[in-house]
Amino acid sequence: MAHINGGAVASAEPLKFVRVNGVRIAYESTGDGPVPLVLVHGSWGSHHNWDPVVPGLVPDFRVVTYDRRGHSGSERLVGQGSFDEDVADLAALIERLKAAPACVVGNSAGAAITLRLAAARPDLLRGIVVHEPPLWSLLTAGSAEAARYEAVEHGPLAEVLRRISAGDHAGAAELFVDAVALGPGSWARMPEGMRRTFVENAPTFLDEENDTGARTIDETALARYRGPVLPTSGDRSPPLFRPVLTRLAELLPQAEHVVYAGAGHIPHVTHPGAFVHEVVAFMSRSYSEADLEARR
Repeated sequence: MAHINGGAVASAEPLKFVRVNGVRIAYESTGDGPVPLVLVHGSWGSHHNWDPVVPGLVPDFRVVTYDRRGHSGSERLVGQGSFDEDVADLAALIERLKAAPACVVGNSAGAAITLRLAAARPDLLRGIVVHEPPLWSLLTAGSAEAARYEAVEHGPLAEVLRRISAGDHAGAAELFVDAVALGPGSWARMPEGMRRTFVENAPTFLDEENDTGARTIDETALARYRGPVLPTSGDRSPPLFRPVLTRLAELLPQAEHVVYAGAGHIPHVTHPGAFVHEVVAFMSRSYSEADLEARR
């Protein structure tokens, strides 16, 4: 299991707020690079998940990080939410901040949201990087991988949701990190600030899991996306993500692929230097090629 290093890096800019789709969204905009880069965090997290990599990205980009609805500084509405709302929020945020076309990087659930945006609003995107999206609908029905996911779903994940429902948010967060996402002992190695964020956002994870369309995507619409795509994975991540990435490569033949050596599900936290290097290199190629194409 990859070691989780250190704590959060202090943000350079104060937290700001914008209202989109009737929800107050907290965000930070750091740097004044010519190319906008929006970072989309995963479940349980906040914009601070990206603190270790923002300093390395700002020389090349105007970096926007934000708390997805229901997470940390953003508004948490009453009633069942959906990932469709997250996609609409991301699109509206890009438009309100005049960041289109943007480079967008998503981790985990944030990667699923990024891919859904690519399917729905490719006009907003300059290129995308997606790390291990939990789009289990891409698993082949009846396959060994699908059976493995069902074992997780009905085993530790079901217990995580039961604990959240019972009010044991800390116990649920620890079980999720150690038994579902990152591996045994990861919770103890996680920075204290990140552990607090997980506990605080546990109710939103329950809401996400109750969204029946949470782990699905319109494959036909996604296959129409022609922009640059970089799916990434960690060589120490749960094996369930591999067939998802294989299917993505079939839907998006233009996709490149990077594997982070020694990393798992959150390489921006555990291996920030490697993460920054890959994002900058890929996005620099992508928007340079796009600019050249636009001139032809």
